[in-house]
Amino acid sequence: MTGTPPSFAETPRIAAEPDVLSEVLRAVRLSGAIFLNGRFTAPFAVLSPQRFNADEPMAHLRHTSAFHYIARGGCTIETATGTRRNVGAGDLILLPFADRHKFEDGATPDMAPAAQLNPSGPTEGIWRVDHGGGGSETRMVCGFLESAELMSSPVFRTLPEILVERVTGQSLSASLSATVGELLARTDATTPGTEAILSRMMELLFVEMLRGHASRLPDGSKGLLAALRDPIVGRALGLLHAAPARRWTTESLAREAGSSRTVLGEHFNALLGKPPIEYLTGWRIQLAADRLRNGRDGIARIAADIGYESEAAFSRAFKRVAGMTPGRWRDGGGDSPELMPLQFKKPLVPDNA
Repeated sequence: MTGTPPSFAETPRIAAEPDVLSEVLRAVRLSGAIFLNGRFTAPFAVLSPQRFNADEPMAHLRHTSAFHYIARGGCTIETATGTRRNVGAGDLILLPFADRHKFEDGATPDMAPAAQLNPSGPTEGIWRVDHGGGGSETRMVCGFLESAELMSSPVFRTLPEILVERVTGQSLSASLSATVGELLARTDATTPGTEAILSRMMELLFVEMLRGHASRLPDGSKGLLAALRDPIVGRALGLLHAAPARRWTTESLAREAGSSRTVLGEHFNALLGKPPIEYLTGWRIQLAADRLRNGRDGIARIAADIGYESEAAFSRAFKRVAGMTPGRWRDGGGDSPELMPLQFKKPLVPDNA
């Protein structure tokens, strides 16, 4: 593999029948970064700290997940809840909420906090670590995935606390296996632009893990990935994402999705925990948040483009979701830890009045 994988945010739009998962990930500005190139020798035990706390200020305005790839050797990973998995060469590991977890191989009385390891870098922003007792080697590449997700995290919050995908088997495509190989080569490189290339690779690996996980969901699953597989809700989500500014009602959406109002509402609530129009409000505000932070259009123009009849109505809706006004968000308020967001004290409904 010699080229750079396309950013997930650069996937072409298909206006008539949007790929809803692609649309969601594009709007939340998914980005990845490799931060550690590690060589660990048995016996070793390394504790990675909690990186995401839903109770912290501004937690609902950003999301961080931990990503690991075992390139050589093997070890055991234990999550914050005590779940243990043996992982080995070729395993991609995703912890959707970057909670506290540890890696270990062999008996050792010393648990080394990751922050106290002695790096030999950084090179291109990637720390190199050589740690352990000198026995069998485990080579590991670690990174983070971040997004600016304002909604109630429809992608992340319904994922299990740990996902493991084996690259060397038949579960992932040959091109993805090549991506992992290139990721390892780039991690060892010192050429300009390495960080940007690795970021794109991380995005691609994450999306393929999501798609693989979605294809294996058991009956009775909930969340966005399960909703996309539901024939009624999947069609409705496609309609909402294709025309978010339209003055949708539950009746009109149900009619075009080929369902009754009652059945559509029941399916939405069962799979996503909210009615269709509440979902639409969250999606509109997510689109607006992205344009406010990354574009130059005025607030009134953005409000009109996503379906609000006045800037005042849009501002009220935005503040209910984000805990601040659109102007404050544009000025960087979402990055200020001292700003305490309002909690969701009432249902989010379109405010077009």
